[in-house]
Order: sequence, then structure tokens, then C-alpha cells
Amino acid sequence: MAPNTDQAVENSSLAAVPNRSLVLVTLMIGTSMAAIDSSIVNVSLPVIQRQFDVQLDAVALVVTTYMITYTLFIPLTSWLKNRIGYYKLYMGSIALFTIGSGLCSLADSLTFLILARVVQAIGGGAIAPTSLAILSETFPKEKRGSAIGWWGIGNVMGPALGPTLGGILTQYLGWESIFYVNLPIGILTIAMAIKHLRFLKSMPVFKPPFDIRGYVLLAGFILLLQATIIPFASRYGLLSWQFLSGLTITSLVFYGYLRSSRRPDALLDLSVFKISAFTRPFIIVGIRSIALFGGMFFLPFLLQGYLGYSEMESALLLLPNALIMLVTRPVSGKLADQGLIRNISLFGIVCLSVSFMLFARIDVGTSSAWIVGCMILRGLGISFLIAPVSTALLNSVNAEQTPTATSLNTLMLQLGGSVGIAASSAVHTHLLAHFEAKVGDGRLAQHYALQDGFLVTGGIILLALIPAFKLPQRTRKRLKEKEVLG
Repeated sequence: MAPNTDQAVENSSLAAVPNRSLVLVTLMIGTSMAAIDSSIVNVSLPVIQRQFDVQLDAVALVVTTYMITYTLFIPLTSWLKNRIGYYKLYMGSIALFTIGSGLCSLADSLTFLILARVVQAIGGGAIAPTSLAILSETFPKEKRGSAIGWWGIGNVMGPALGPTLGGILTQYLGWESIFYVNLPIGILTIAMAIKHLRFLKSMPVFKPPFDIRGYVLLAGFILLLQATIIPFASRYGLLSWQFLSGLTITSLVFYGYLRSSRRPDALLDLSVFKISAFTRPFIIVGIRSIALFGGMFFLPFLLQGYLGYSEMESALLLLPNALIMLVTRPVSGKLADQGLIRNISLFGIVCLSVSFMLFARIDVGTSSAWIVGCMILRGLGISFLIAPVSTALLNSVNAEQTPTATSLNTLMLQLGGSVGIAASSAVHTHLLAHFEAKVGDGRLAQHYALQDGFLVTGGIILLALIPAFKLPQRTRKRLKEKEVLG
């Protein structure tokens, strides 16, 4: 009886949706606006670094602070959804993100900019998981892969187009323009949400208790993890007592959170990890995030450093990455619906790894065609990895577990990204010291360190092959069989 009841609830909620296409467009715009800020600032970082006269690890806080704050807010999404409903949560998140963007554009110091990014991230933290949860509850299972594919254009095209848009705006209008461009987009998203997401108001809300202990432990784990990796690993090394002590304390706090999560009123329902079909794509999301965010953080420094490309030239070289995703992302979503989850995921992982290894070959005299080819291969890899993995993850849980699944997916995406940037910074610091002692020339040493960093990234992404080989090939068929057996 349980499967029939769940199906009846799902059909009832789907019947209330006025126009799924317009709902999808509304979610795409809001998600892409938030997602683009995870990368739009990257090309501008060298300019911001020069203007405020700070070191690379200091300017990295513009990105990592945003991602950490973003990550801290994600666990609250499921609780807030029950407390105020999807409609108010989505609208409030968009509004706060837009206000934060305006504050960023007014920053006259690095400290002010970082604080404004915190405000921006508090709003942005709920946008992606809320959008994905709304999408998952709006579209039936047999159309969910295609919907995720189209929605993913906004979620992935944001980070992909971000560097290109950031480079163009920075060169012609200054780095401040990369933030105030969000103002009209935010207003448009709010207007569309008022019109096309009104059906969400009818969804029931209730007042669950807030798991204060669990949230404090989870937030402590996230902050300690960042604090351990950034200063201790980069300054003292992975075998130093400072790093090992920090890692031990971080592990103890995480263990405390796991024990706390067994309570019935836990902030996140970690029982989803008992589902192997959920755990495997979740691990892939983590590995992918560590590699992609960590590796791509340094690409503007590679192009604008020893190679001497301008902000505009760097932006144009990054553009093919976005264009290929625009074309192939819906295709990968359809292939996921047709039951090619495992094969296209494996293909995407290999493409990504090869692209980063090719980035390591970029040097003085490398043709623009070579760089463009690397970008195309990277975009192809992302397209054929994200949609099938997201489809497998969402189809592995029932309707009641969807908000938790989407929150955990976005949490791992951002946590993995911030850890990836922090770890890459630590690796880069040691590589830079090695090459400075070896070649003497600071700019050339920086160049060599960046090249070797891409090789490390290419190796990391290959680790995702292990869980990817165990992904199901046809999740929709398996779910239907499960419902019949139930």
C-alpha cells in the first residue's frame, strides 16, 4: 500500500502545477544567477589582488568564504522548507542574494568585499537545493532526467559562463560590475517566481523542532575542516603536528555530529546513506567538486600570469567550455532517461581527467586552438557526468527523502569545492616553494607550480571511476520493479 499512497500523493501534487516549462525556466534563472557567482569572480581575482595589494591566499578568501557560508546554510534548507514552505524559502533566498550582490559592488576594501560575500552566500545557499527539490516534486520520474538536464544548464552554465562574463565585465567596466549585474536578474527572477511558483503556496507547512546541537556540530566540522586545510596544510605540511592535531579535532567533531544525527528531530536524515544507490553518486559528486573547483580556481592565474593573456582574452578562451555544455547538457539528460547512467558517467569522468592533464601542457607558444580544445573536452566531460549522476541520486530516494537528498547533494558540491580550493592552495604553496628554489624566477616558478597542480587534479577526478563502475544503468526500470514488488 505504501508505494500506491506515495504515488497518489505525487500525482496529486503534479496535477496542481500550472505550467512545468515555465516553472523550469524560473528555477533555471534563479539557479544560474547563484551558480554564476561561484566562478564569475575567478577571472577578476588577479585584478582584485592587485587593487587591494594582498597575497594569493588572502584573495582566495573571496571565493572560499562565499562557499563556506553557502555550505553552512544548505543544511537549514530542509528544515526551512517545512517551516515556511518552498515558496517563501525560494523568494527570500533570491531577495537576500540580490541584496548581497549590491553590497559586493560597493566594496572599497577586501574585508568589506568578503563580508558582503557572506550576505550573498546566505541567500544563495538555499537556491540550488530548493530549486532541485521543487523540480523533483514537479516532474514525474520518467521526465526527471530531462528536466534535470535542462535545469543543469542554469546550474552548470553559471560556473561555466562565469569566468567569460567576469573577464569581459572586469576589463571594460571594472570588477565591481560582476556583482551589480545580478541586480536586474534577481528582480526578474522574483517577478517570475511570483507568477509561476504560486502553486507552491498550497503545500502544507509545519513547525518541526530545530536541531541546535546537530547544526552546531555540523557547522563546527565544516569550519574546522577549512581551518585545518588552509593554514596548517599549506604552512606546516601534511605531516606536521599542527595539521594532524587539527585533523584529529575535526574528526572528533564530525563523529559527534554523526552520533547526534541519530535523533528523530535531526537536521538531516542521514539514513539515506544506507541506500547504496544514493551513496555511490554522492561520492562521485564529492570527488568531482574537489577536482573541478580546485583545478579551475587556478586557470585564470595560469593564463594571466607567465603566459600574459589579458582578462578579456582569458574570458574568450574559457567560453567554448560553456558553449559545448549548452549543446550537450540536454542530450546527456535524455540519455540518462533512456538508461545510460553508468556508461555516460564513465565517459564524462575520463574526459574531465584528460582535459586537466592537457591543461598541464599549456605553455608559452601553445596555440589558442589547443586551449580551446581543452575547454571543449572539459565541457563535454561535465555535461556527461552531472546529469546522469544527479538523476541516479534523486531516483534512489522516495518523495519524503527528496529534500534531504537535494540538500546533501548541494552540501557536498559546495563543501567539496571549498575543500578543493583550500587543498589546491596548500599543494600550490609547496609546489611554488619547490620551483622557486629550483629555477629562481618567481613568475616561472608560479607557472610550473600551476601546471603540476593540474596534473594532481586530473589524478583526483579518476578516483570517481571506482563508484561510477557500480552505478546502475537503468534507475527508472529498477524503481518501477521495486514499486511493483512493493
